[in-house]
Amino acid sequence: MNKIVLQCVSVSKTYSDGDSRVDVLRDINLDVKSSELIAIVGTSGSGKSTLLHLLGGLDHVTSGDVFVSGQNISAMSEVDKSWMRNYHLGFVYQFHHLLPEFTALENVSLPLLIRGEPSEKIIQKAEDLLESVGLSNRMTHKPGELSGGERQRVAIARALVTDPMCILADEPTGNLDPHNAEKVFELFVELQKKCQTAVIMVTHNAAIAQQAERVLTLENGVLVEG
Repeated sequence: MNKIVLQCVSVSKTYSDGDSRVDVLRDINLDVKSSELIAIVGTSGSGKSTLLHLLGGLDHVTSGDVFVSGQNISAMSEVDKSWMRNYHLGFVYQFHHLLPEFTALENVSLPLLIRGEPSEKIIQKAEDLLESVGLSNRMTHKPGELSGGERQRVAIARALVTDPMCILADEPTGNLDPHNAEKVFELFVELQKKCQTAVIMVTHNAAIAQQAERVLTLENGVLVEG
């Protein structure tokens, strides 16, 4: 039986501007099991990215709790949240967010360098992951020397290098043409299953969403099945 690796309980998010109040998310409940692939869909501005930010501890909940590996990140200090993200979560965004002055190998290595792990172990693991995403001949190239699809594959390798329990992916193929989007997504799923990592993915791509094990829709601040 797959264990729950990420959970949110009665999570709400409200933005206030003077006298006006906007309820972006209302009473969200979600259990994510290990190795599970979940797609979250919804119209633009429905709060999908906000939800991912709350799940990753990148934004503060107005009410409710988010648990990662059984620990309540909503009650953690920013230092502890950073530690939790580095050890338990991976992130993939629509725009790769690679550091332009670093090579592909250095970008993938960075999360493990932050941990202070032995350099030989870091390099070996980063090389193995880049090889697994088909970039064994592009390791010394910087982002500006890579295609859009190649950059996103580097970003996927970087998200997986820490062996996270869950990856939060915000439109991971949204900046690619349909052909490259499908190729990158297929690779993403292959590696996700191999590494037994859960994925929560926000996407506008209906064809990609349908390939997830669960599809959730965010409507009027509420998360519903289907």
